[in-house]
Amino acid sequence: MSAADNDRTPVTVLGLGAMGTALATTFLENGHPTTVWNRSTDKAEELVAKGAVRAASAPDAAAASPLVVLCVLDHHAVSEILDTVGDALPGRVLVNLTSGTPAQARAAARWAAEHGADYLDGGILADPQDIGTSNGFLLYSGPQDAFETREATLKALGGVTTYIGTDAGQAAVYFMALIGVGYETWISYLHTLALVGAENIKATTFAPFVTGMFSGMNELLTAMARATDDGYYPPDAGPLGVHAALMDDLIATRQASGIDVERLEHVKSLIDRRVAEGHGADGFSSLIETIGNPST
Repeated sequence: MSAADNDRTPVTVLGLGAMGTALATTFLENGHPTTVWNRSTDKAEELVAKGAVRAASAPDAAAASPLVVLCVLDHHAVSEILDTVGDALPGRVLVNLTSGTPAQARAAARWAAEHGADYLDGGILADPQDIGTSNGFLLYSGPQDAFETREATLKALGGVTTYIGTDAGQAAVYFMALIGVGYETWISYLHTLALVGAENIKATTFAPFVTGMFSGMNELLTAMARATDDGYYPPDAGPLGVHAALMDDLIATRQASGIDVERLEHVKSLIDRRVAEGHGADGFSSLIETIGNPST
């Protein structure tokens, strides 16, 4: 039997939206005495039927368990709840799984320390139905001893539970960066599907070509990351001079089909600027120098 199987730490969950309910349900299913609270008390009824204890107030809920998990809509909601529970938190580990900025996470960590609590910030890269399964992917940062103390309990939430580091803001950095990759990829993909659709090509016919292309990207992405760290930019995806020549055709093709080209024009402007600065032989990864210094 694993440490996670043996661990039955009482847990409080503040916030019972779709994700908060999934978190509380998973704790219950793994044998943790679970106290719940939500502004709309009716959201707790199903969990109470499964064995959860419904607290009368957020401070009562926070006082009920050594591990307090907060998962609400946004930072404003976090602040409203924290304003009420400070006196109940000394000696507890507060885990905030609400998405927010690194600065907000660091401010919350300072606030928690002032109220005698250890603070872990977290990011959930999963949908509610993935919580408690191998598809659950959660990131944490904050005091290492606090994470290690509650690691067995937190691992129940997902198959991938990763501790990033002691800086409370780092989980938010990773979360925002990874979510950003998702949004950038999805919108680029939709632009591409609009293009092929304008040529009467079904999206499902074209999709396997895209998934096949991405399946071979691991080596290139690693090489680009290495180039970024080193500040040395070999032609990892071809020299920028070649990309500059291709961009006009890409933009013209989309324009001919009535597809938005704003994003491609932005990429072209980055390439053209870098080439004009004498870096036409550098690889695509060298655009990091322009992206990271927009005013130079």
